[in-house]
Amino acid sequence: MYSAVLLIHSWLRWIALVAAVGVTLAALRNRVEGDRSIADRWGLAAMTALDFQMLLGLLLYFALSPFTTEALQNFSAAMKNPQLRFWAVEHSSSMFAAVILAHVGRALARKARTPSAKRMRLLVCFGLATVLILLGMPWPGLTNGRPLFRT
Repeated sequence: MYSAVLLIHSWLRWIALVAAVGVTLAALRNRVEGDRSIADRWGLAAMTALDFQMLLGLLLYFALSPFTTEALQNFSAAMKNPQLRFWAVEHSSSMFAAVILAHVGRALARKARTPSAKRMRLLVCFGLATVLILLGMPWPGLTNGRPLFRT
């Protein structure tokens, strides 16, 4: 079960990242007018992918992952171990913050009265969410690195 969930979580990250970048670029290019703008469609895709990512991540975090199981058993010791700290705190908190920013950004953008206000809200929220996703990903070559494409 752990391997299957981890595989899906690993591949779904690319959809979430591409969609978050898509919203940010659409806002940068000022493609925000109307309820069915390209930015809105990318925003919905990003939120959906991030929500599924969070659901799978929580399943890994609290039930399946041997890393977080070990970290949760002795949290103070985990904080002294960089690898356990990354999975227990850094990865999960940056991704959770990205999900919150995506939801807030989409809600604020939909309530914006002008296209420029909508554009700015999308840029700020999804831009920050994209940065957090990039910072929280376990890139190859880092201490906690994982393969780009898990098989």
